[in-house]
Amino acid sequence: MKGIIVAVNPNRVIGCMGDIPWHYSEDLKRFKKLTVGNTVIMGRKTWESLPIKPLPERRNIVITSQQIEGVECFKEIKKALAKSEGDVWFIGGAGIYEEALEYADKIDMTLVPDLVDEDGCVYFPKIPEDEWEEIMSKENEDNSKLIQKIFVRII
Repeated sequence: MKGIIVAVNPNRVIGCMGDIPWHYSEDLKRFKKLTVGNTVIMGRKTWESLPIKPLPERRNIVITSQQIEGVECFKEIKKALAKSEGDVWFIGGAGIYEEALEYADKIDMTLVPDLVDEDGCVYFPKIPEDEWEEIMSKENEDNSKLIQKIFVRII
């Protein structure tokens, strides 16, 4: 399985000024539950924004043209996937998500209610409706403010 895991607000914002502009421990717990024991693929800016590097109990891969000490780096997602086994989660940022839509077969999305000032924000790409189907939408079991959505590839 190759999945995208993301938290977005109603305007598809995923981050502002190099940070996530909200904090929901319930979403972080879900993120950890789904990604531990698997490979996570991220861009360089996402790597730099992590408070703990590498993310524990996961194989961390950064897509970058540079080499970063202490983490596996690849210049292309395709090459990273060729060297990966088991489940893979794309965890951001916007450019990685955009490219990952080509490779992923699942999107696990948390909708957060927070509206943020959109200067300096980055966005999750629009999900092509002719390629993806929403198969689940429900409240997060630990926080009814959060909505969990699952999309699967249909083509």
